[in-house]
Amino acid sequence: MSIFLLKRLITLIVTLLGASIVVFAVLEILPGDAAQMLMGPDAEPEAVQAMVQQLGLDQPVLTRYGQWIRGLLHGDMGNSYAYGSPVSELVWERLLVTVPLAVLAMLITAVLAIAAGVFAAARHKRWGDIGVMGLAQIGIAIPNFWFAILLILLFSVKLQWFSAGGFPGWREEDGGGFWPALQALLLPAISLAVVQAAILARITRSAVLEVLREDFVRTARAKGLSRRAALWGHVLRNAMIPVVTVMGLQFANLLAGTIVVESVFYLPGLGRLIFQSISNRDVIVVRNCVLLLAAMVVFVNFVVDMLYAFIDPRIQASDI
Repeated sequence: MSIFLLKRLITLIVTLLGASIVVFAVLEILPGDAAQMLMGPDAEPEAVQAMVQQLGLDQPVLTRYGQWIRGLLHGDMGNSYAYGSPVSELVWERLLVTVPLAVLAMLITAVLAIAAGVFAAARHKRWGDIGVMGLAQIGIAIPNFWFAILLILLFSVKLQWFSAGGFPGWREEDGGGFWPALQALLLPAISLAVVQAAILARITRSAVLEVLREDFVRTARAKGLSRRAALWGHVLRNAMIPVVTVMGLQFANLLAGTIVVESVFYLPGLGRLIFQSISNRDVIVVRNCVLLLAAMVVFVNFVVDMLYAFIDPRIQASDI
């Protein structure tokens, strides 16, 4: 296991190093000038050049890349060009919205998808199975932003149960609190979970049906175990490997893909920060945020690999 962890750690470091090179190179070749954007279109060339020197954009590319990596290793993400504040503070504030939103959406996805998938598999080729798969197909076809708008119209405009947008914050002294903040994230989380739950429900159904055909399930039933006990006690656990794999990919996608829903609900999350920074040509914020998302995706995949051995003891670290 220690060798496996060392290999995964080396893979993680190499992956992040490669991602940092790609992110830095792509942002360097994109058109636009951060100094010109900050100074405005009517700024004098001398003023723009002074801003270029102040931002350090006149230094060689390799020097700036080395300074960026060296700063990251010391916990320094630099200062935002547009906001004038440390990038780490901006990112931390946004993560307090994006990460809980992704976690809540993933919890809703898992509960709905696993329950629906097992229900459909237990009623294979019957009306329950057909109904669940039909709803799953509709869920896959619904765009997140369109469903988010429908939720706002129903629960915010018509029923007035939830706020149409905004985020009050997690602290009561800021005018928010745990429950108001959680309530503000509920509708966005549901809109994110619909498509993910539809996909995961189909995966769960297929995995459960495959395990139901195994000999050990027939043996357990022959020994007198009820269908429900066999399904939830034996079949589901053995069917969780592909389910957990997809859940890991979905959670990584939720972390990186909340920008549209955050814009619809006007949430101050990481996605909106990246979008605003791209508009402002705030390269240093975009660079750090994209690399952070890459690191989170790699870490989620690492956790998924570790869960394999926990779910199925027959799987050894060397098999992963």
